[in-house]
Amino acid sequence: MSDFLQLESLTLAYGKSIAVESLNLSVNQGELVAFLGPSGCGKSTTLRAIAGLMKTRSGHIRLDAEDITRKPPNKRDVGMVFQSYALFPHLSVTENVAFGLRLKRLDKQDIDKRVTEGLSIVGLGEFARRMPAELSGGQQQRVALARALVMDPKVLLLDEPLSNLDARLRLEMRSELQRVQQQTGLTMIFVTHDQVEALSLADRIVVMNKGSIEQIGSPEEIYNCPATRFVADFVGFENIFAVHDRQLLPADDNVGGDKPHSARLPLTCGTAPDTRGLAWRPASVVLGSGNYPGTIVGNAFAGTVREYLLQTALGPVRADVNAELPAYPTGSDVMFDLPFDKAVPLSSMS
Repeated sequence: MSDFLQLESLTLAYGKSIAVESLNLSVNQGELVAFLGPSGCGKSTTLRAIAGLMKTRSGHIRLDAEDITRKPPNKRDVGMVFQSYALFPHLSVTENVAFGLRLKRLDKQDIDKRVTEGLSIVGLGEFARRMPAELSGGQQQRVALARALVMDPKVLLLDEPLSNLDARLRLEMRSELQRVQQQTGLTMIFVTHDQVEALSLADRIVVMNKGSIEQIGSPEEIYNCPATRFVADFVGFENIFAVHDRQLLPADDNVGGDKPHSARLPLTCGTAPDTRGLAWRPASVVLGSGNYPGTIVGNAFAGTVREYLLQTALGPVRADVNAELPAYPTGSDVMFDLPFDKAVPLSSMS
């Protein structure tokens, strides 16, 4: 079902401070959507509003064609997994998972069945009698996930669910979340500031900045075709420059300005009328030949590549070069190129 969850002109505020303004979003049933962005961009605030943990200033939240904007959290058919897990330390795994079901006053047979199924889904059946302190961080996170799943929510919300785990456990839990989502077909929305996490997990990514949506797209679209300077920078395009009158300018000079000619470089290819900037990943920069001069001011070995920082007429330029090639020493003057066919056009430089 399309538009299973709809956010319509949603505005959220803390006192007089607007956190999210006029946000519109539709989520399909069975979709796994990531809210991606830096701290303070409004992603967790939006999640809390969907869960009913924050009042809306204006706008509507609709779930399965029902307006739930004013409904209390326990009447929304929405589950939530918190960053802190929020397990009861004095209750066993089984008791933690069953807690919400008991509040709903379900019969014992139904509770036992749901808890068994929930623990089976997250692979923790053999840990049913353990206490939270006897579990690893990843296992505790799976208990929190099971506790939400057994409530049979229409939408499951996850707020930075993997941020407290080490790198290895994060990788394991990504696979676990994918498996659970595919097995259950549950609609999920998760919040993260980690682009790798969003790219590897989500069907669609909602990139947020300062309480607004910058771009919505598939992981491939967000990674390969960022639309704005903010999104490009967030997904690793470290060389971003403004375009004006067939010239490349420093990124902050997006209207042409009065900068001297030394702060500009000629652009040999034409761009579309609505192009405000161009962005290159460090791996796309050609070092050792090209149209532009620069000076090596940084040189770092990083395994398969060597990372260079150049000082140029445009300011800093970052280049990643095969580490097997001879290294350029710091202080070297070199030519470099920014291949137009490797550039991503940006419609906004704000």
